[in-house]
Amino acid sequence: MKKELIKNVIYTSIILLIAIISTYIIYDKFKNDRETDFNSKSLEVVYHNSTKDKIEITKVTPVTDSVGLSSNAYRLSIKNNLTVGVDYTIKIKDDLEKILEDECGASQISKNDIRISIKAGKGTNKIYDLIDLEDDILFENTLKALEKEEIVIRVWINKDSAFGGSNLHYHGLIQVLENDSIVAINTK
Repeated sequence: MKKELIKNVIYTSIILLIAIISTYIIYDKFKNDRETDFNSKSLEVVYHNSTKDKIEITKVTPVTDSVGLSSNAYRLSIKNNLTVGVDYTIKIKDDLEKILEDECGASQISKNDIRISIKAGKGTNKIYDLIDLEDDILFENTLKALEKEEIVIRVWINKDSAFGGSNLHYHGLIQVLENDSIVAINTK
């Protein structure tokens, strides 16, 4: 009886050890797939989505702003590594490389029909039509010394759009710039 109890404890310990190691490996793999770091001397940018810096709208469903604000979010963190403030800009650009690769230039959703929101830190959501962004600039800010800011971007189709269910789509990029130089660009 005592030998059987010891044997059961050993088997249970081995199974628990395998489960813990497997869970760690799976967590680490998905964490690395989702978080991509981009660094400069002063800024560190981390994308927390599997799509990294890429924005894609593949399902054309016009929705209200309240529904759009509850849609999937593109999340990123920007950290200032310096002891002085750093200015940065977030731009939303067309992903020309993806458009050329897919040969889908004629299938792109008009920027008049795309709504976009940005929320920085604990601030409020600011909503724009993509066409209204001057020089593609979505957001500009200054990070104080060693400050970190969480950014949430959401993109959806304007409720007044008339092409719901079509095969149109959108390919975009989130660019983080410091002094007009791109800090965050995915090279993969």
